[in-house]
Amino acid sequence: MPPVSSPGLLDGTGRVPRTPAEERAARVRFRRAIALMVMTLVVPGSAQLVAGNRRIGIIALRIWLGVLASGALLLLVGLLHHQTLFKLFTDTGLLLVIRLALTVGAIGWAALFLDAWRIGQPLSLGLAHRRAVVGVNGVLCLSVIGTLLFGAHLVGVARDGILTMFASSTVTGAHDGRFNVLLLGGDSGEGRWGLRPDSLTVASIDAETGRTVLIGLPRNMSSFPFREGSPMAKEFPEGFDCDDCYLNGVSTWAQDHTELFGDAENPGIDATVSAVEGITDLDINYWAMVNLQGFKDLVDAVGGVTLNVRQPIPVGLPHEKTFHYIDAGVRKLDGHDTLWYARAREGSDDYSRMARQKCVMNAMLQQISPQAAVRNFEKIAQASAAMISTNLPASELDTFMDLALKARGQKLSTLSLVPPMIQTADPDIDLVHSKVEQAIDRAEGKAPAKTGGKPKPAPDAVTGGSLGSLSEGYAANQADDLGAAC
Repeated sequence: MPPVSSPGLLDGTGRVPRTPAEERAARVRFRRAIALMVMTLVVPGSAQLVAGNRRIGIIALRIWLGVLASGALLLLVGLLHHQTLFKLFTDTGLLLVIRLALTVGAIGWAALFLDAWRIGQPLSLGLAHRRAVVGVNGVLCLSVIGTLLFGAHLVGVARDGILTMFASSTVTGAHDGRFNVLLLGGDSGEGRWGLRPDSLTVASIDAETGRTVLIGLPRNMSSFPFREGSPMAKEFPEGFDCDDCYLNGVSTWAQDHTELFGDAENPGIDATVSAVEGITDLDINYWAMVNLQGFKDLVDAVGGVTLNVRQPIPVGLPHEKTFHYIDAGVRKLDGHDTLWYARAREGSDDYSRMARQKCVMNAMLQQISPQAAVRNFEKIAQASAAMISTNLPASELDTFMDLALKARGQKLSTLSLVPPMIQTADPDIDLVHSKVEQAIDRAEGKAPAKTGGKPKPAPDAVTGGSLGSLSEGYAANQADDLGAAC
């Protein structure tokens, strides 16, 4: 005779059968537990207000409303006056507060999730419902913690980058309504970083509109004067006319004679600045040394750059296994190929290469959008920290970020002090000063209207990947609209 089931058991499984009312009650408790966690996700503290410690709930809710109000205020400020927003988010003290707040917020929100799970009375739920509640709570809790801690990490990266790159505290105002920034490109490598700049460009920026003129200086210029009163002017009163003395060698010379510069932190840079000021008659506000290998990482960080390649450009050296050509046409290049596009010398000359470098600068300015910068923020910050050395103080970051946004979409002008206009071995400095002044006046709309004669036709030759030739000049080296010349 088969055994008789014990009273209250179902099919010998050990489960106590529930009445329909008990089943409905179990489902209600499960839905309530899930609802409490969802409420905590949407409005932190609301679960405690409904079914827990109201005092904790009120505190959490007030903090949450304060965060929302602050976010709305920042959004409004950003729409009306984004320079204020830039100033706030380049303040290292505020960034530290934000980082700590995000970390504390992650811990506090996680505690609210655990409390919401407790309020949901998980021990009163069936095993399946209990497991589901634990899973949902874990996913929500870890998602919130992960998001906030990652945000704190990004804020920390930004703060560390600012402290590392923009450590100077010396602020200089605009000269005649313009900021003049010397951009130096140098090779990385032991014993080479910053010693012989590979490229020199002055970005003269209108302090109100952001309209920019790029003034390129050839690295092989010689017999030029230095700024009056500078240590280099005292050593070379007749100009830098010694044997093998070129513009890109000024830094090396100064590094070998540091006693002339007193306590200067960067005698090589200081000497180069005095040379550029003597050549252009512009007062340089700030300088930035760009590590060209780090530049490659920056291009990769923003997803590449699109360039109009007018002629096949060799990448690498013929004996290398990775040697190839960048084909002519509109191409989106990665950092490695962009660097070679800007620096390749095969079938080219220094002045053609300078033209291509200006085209890269224009493409970077026009194509890196604020949205792309946000999406790739960490990569850009890491690449920039390894790429740039500068004396621009952190307090001026908001000003230059605002000017960069204003410059986007505007025509970028360029003037390169190269043949056939300027003879680099024996430059006519008065002519150089006049050409610089005229280029800036045209950019500001102050140049007198041209009368008579026909406009110079666009060059139809392509040399070394740049539109133009050595005899007639390269279009990207002398242009009121650099984008059209590239």
